[in-house]
Amino acid sequence: MSTMKESVEVAVPVATAYNQWTQFESFPQFMAGVEEIRQTSDTTTHWKTKIAGVKREFDAAIIEQIPDRKIAWASQDMAHSGEVTFEPVGAGKTRVTAKMTFKPEGLVESAGDKLGLVEHRMSGDLERFKEFIEGRGSATGAWRGEV
Repeated sequence: MSTMKESVEVAVPVATAYNQWTQFESFPQFMAGVEEIRQTSDTTTHWKTKIAGVKREFDAAIIEQIPDRKIAWASQDMAHSGEVTFEPVGAGKTRVTAKMTFKPEGLVESAGDKLGLVEHRMSGDLERFKEFIEGRGSATGAWRGEV
C-alpha cells in the first residue's frame, strides 16, 4: 500500500470549496484520468477511469462526511481509500488537503507509484480544482448531509 498527501490553498470560503467537492459528477472536469462518476446514492459512487492506458470501473462508499470539514471514502474492493479535509486559512481562503492510500495493481501502476507519478497526478488534480473553483467563484451544487 502507498500513501500520499497533497494540499492546495484556494481563494474561496470553506463552504464553497466543500460544496463543490460534494459534486462528484463534476470531478472529470478537473481530475486527469477520471472519465465519469455517477452518484448512485447519498453515500455511493461509481467511477470510470483511464490512467496510463488502464481502464477501471469501481464503486466507492463515503464512510465519513462532515460538512465544511471532511469527506472520506473507500473503494468497495478496498484497493484505495482516502479523505479530503477543508481548513479555513484566512478571509475567504481554504486549505484543501487530500490524503489517499492505494494498492498498485500490476507492473505499470507499481512503476508509476515508485516514480512518484501518482503523487504528481494528485497534486495536478488539486491545482486544477483550484483553477476550477476560483474561476467559477461558486459551487455547482452542494450536499450538506452528514455520514
